[in-house]
Amino acid sequence: MKLQPVDTVDTLTREEFKKNYFKPQKPVVIKHFVDDWEAVKKWDFDYMKQVAGDKIVPLYDNRPVDYRDGFNEPHATMKMSEYIDLLQKEPTKYRIFLWNILKEVPELQNDFNYPDFGIRLMKGLPMLFFGGKDSYTFMHYDIDLANIFHFHFQGKKQTILFHPNQTKYLYKIPHSLITREDIDFVNPDYKKWPALKKAKGFIANLEHGNVLYMPEGYWHYMRYITPGFSMSLRAIARNPKNLSKAVYNVFVMRHYDNLMRRIRGQAWIDWKNEKAIKNTQKVIAD
Repeated sequence: MKLQPVDTVDTLTREEFKKNYFKPQKPVVIKHFVDDWEAVKKWDFDYMKQVAGDKIVPLYDNRPVDYRDGFNEPHATMKMSEYIDLLQKEPTKYRIFLWNILKEVPELQNDFNYPDFGIRLMKGLPMLFFGGKDSYTFMHYDIDLANIFHFHFQGKKQTILFHPNQTKYLYKIPHSLITREDIDFVNPDYKKWPALKKAKGFIANLEHGNVLYMPEGYWHYMRYITPGFSMSLRAIARNPKNLSKAVYNVFVMRHYDNLMRRIRGQAWIDWKNEKAIKNTQKVIAD
């Protein structure tokens, strides 16, 4: 893989953002765009325990997809206070994924606002993500192909990104949003996954208060260097092709995948994994 650093700036105007990053669909890390947020001053593990300690949260780990699992079905649940204690005590693969703070802890919305990036943000879907040291997400893109603004809090996090035009090299699983789950994107085995040598992407390191802009449909792999958490705000896809694909993903693809899991069981998962290899090998053979 050929990874270049994501552009990193201290701050920028809405005009600079739209011209240099939104219109060309290029990622950027902004270090001090939301320094005035109460969240930047207050949000850490202790504060989350204080305001959400009794909430039951969904947890995910890095186990391979199983045909018995529903689409984005959690692997475990735990009280937020217990989960944060676990994060601070020892490394854990358990992560919180897509936790809607407006629904679960409405008072947290008083700690942030919706920044003016020059595009309309969806105000009903601020999501939180938590992870322990060395936990990670599989390489994936979001089901709605949204423009994503990812705000990081507490600790350090690393992200690897690929433009959608690199999909052909990434061993994408058919009828899903992920690549092969057995690929280590931090230290890829090029003998096993030779197409990755052709993939060109970006790498970014995030710290407390930073915001990462991920353009529409970008593949992203997130790894927690230290325990921490992030919040994502999103804006609907503007490209008509991406918008139609998002509608297909939400209303057709995920339901078809769940149906096939029920009908074919593990054979469906195994077929998809093999198909990912065959599709990618065909591309690099051409």
